[in-house]
Amino acid sequence: MVHEAAGGRYRVVCRDGSVVDATLRGRLKKRRDRTAQVVIGDEVEVEPAAGDAWVIHRVLPRRTELVRRARGGRAPRTLAANLDRAFAVVAARQPDARLEMIDRLLVLGEASGMHPILVVNKVDLPGAAEVARDLEEFYGSIGYDVLSVSAATGEGLERFREAVCSGSSALYGPSGVGKSTLLNAVDPRLELRTGALSRKTGTGRHTTVGSRLIPLECGGLVADTPGFADVGLWGVEASELERCFPEFAPYLGACRFRSCSHTHEPDCAVREAVEEGPIAPSRYQSYVTLRREAEESSATA
Repeated sequence: MVHEAAGGRYRVVCRDGSVVDATLRGRLKKRRDRTAQVVIGDEVEVEPAAGDAWVIHRVLPRRTELVRRARGGRAPRTLAANLDRAFAVVAARQPDARLEMIDRLLVLGEASGMHPILVVNKVDLPGAAEVARDLEEFYGSIGYDVLSVSAATGEGLERFREAVCSGSSALYGPSGVGKSTLLNAVDPRLELRTGALSRKTGTGRHTTVGSRLIPLECGGLVADTPGFADVGLWGVEASELERCFPEFAPYLGACRFRSCSHTHEPDCAVREAVEEGPIAPSRYQSYVTLRREAEESSATA
């Protein structure tokens, strides 16, 4: 399994526990599909090359993959593969959590094949406890597990620790929300680099520059990935997006038209649920926005 990826070099932990540093075989470098992008969590086959070198000659099929649209919108950026769970991390304050951003993060997790867990950090800051409580109630009612935590004070940290100390996990979300700080709180020996918010923009600076799977002292593996400023989906067809909103499930198949987009058709069960209350307007608006982006992406592909 690939435990670290940076600058075209990959640290691979073999089944016997040995560790090798490898590069990609030439034919893999020439491929343009995203499975040729070797990422942390990938199961790969390696073989010796000249001298003490090793090369990756095959990437095995992935059971899950966390993929977002790269900056510029023309290519995918795969963050991690074959992980057991995904933690979408936001901050209640500094930077303030926005529902649209949270929805995008959760849809990204759903599209990966993992049902995401929402982590709301920095609940110790002024006014943050109320924000976290509202987010717990709102997203909990949809069916998401929501963990309100403070890496600074340790509040709620035990539940988060229990979750990340088994299997493999990804922490993903905007820069500055405290992903590295959370991992330091779980395992102080890591001493991951952290940074303050930009005074000008109020957003986080990137402190994680490579991607790696970090073995925790408690037993879990955690993908520490760079933060990002925006969340664009990749590889999710417009017709598949409805499956990434769990609260839509009871109404799918109940619309007049089998291929209903849930945006304008008459007798749409999803839009009726929005009007009557079971589906929150903010969630529906996120769906409409993401569907439009998916349609535009498909049209320009």
